[in-house]
Amino acid sequence: MKALIFGADGFEDVELIYPYHRLQEKGITTHIASMKTGPIIGKHGYEINADIAFKDVNPADYNILVISGGKGPEKMRLDEDALAITRYFFKENKPVAAICHGPQVLVSAGVIKGRKVTCWLGIRDDIVAAGALYEDCEVVIDRNLVSSRSPDDLYAFGREMIKLLK
Repeated sequence: MKALIFGADGFEDVELIYPYHRLQEKGITTHIASMKTGPIIGKHGYEINADIAFKDVNPADYNILVISGGKGPEKMRLDEDALAITRYFFKENKPVAAICHGPQVLVSAGVIKGRKVTCWLGIRDDIVAAGALYEDCEVVIDRNLVSSRSPDDLYAFGREMIKLLK
């Protein structure tokens, strides 16, 4: 099994690192994708290397997509390759997990309308305006999509993310 995690400068450190390690502890090969390969820096200073650029990703090679939160999604949502990958996962009904500001990518990809989702309170109105059904709880599961609000919800997020893979 293989997992793809989206990240970009300004990512919420624990919202990328926790799912990364959670997937690896299950024996899942995990790659971090960004606009380009090389170091990306979290909003609290954690540095991690992006293994692959969005333009080089073959989404058919991956079993799950995880979209980290923080300020990174503001950049990722502007990358057409990232949006194409996201659309592929929804078209193929493959698992997608998005936390905090991560659903901004779902909005820009046009895949969130009619879906139940949660997110960081600051983007709630954007999610609702895109046609999503917002729920204020630690984790929301809607078919192939798992979403959570913030680092406080990481345990529930990780638990449900792993359940999608079974």
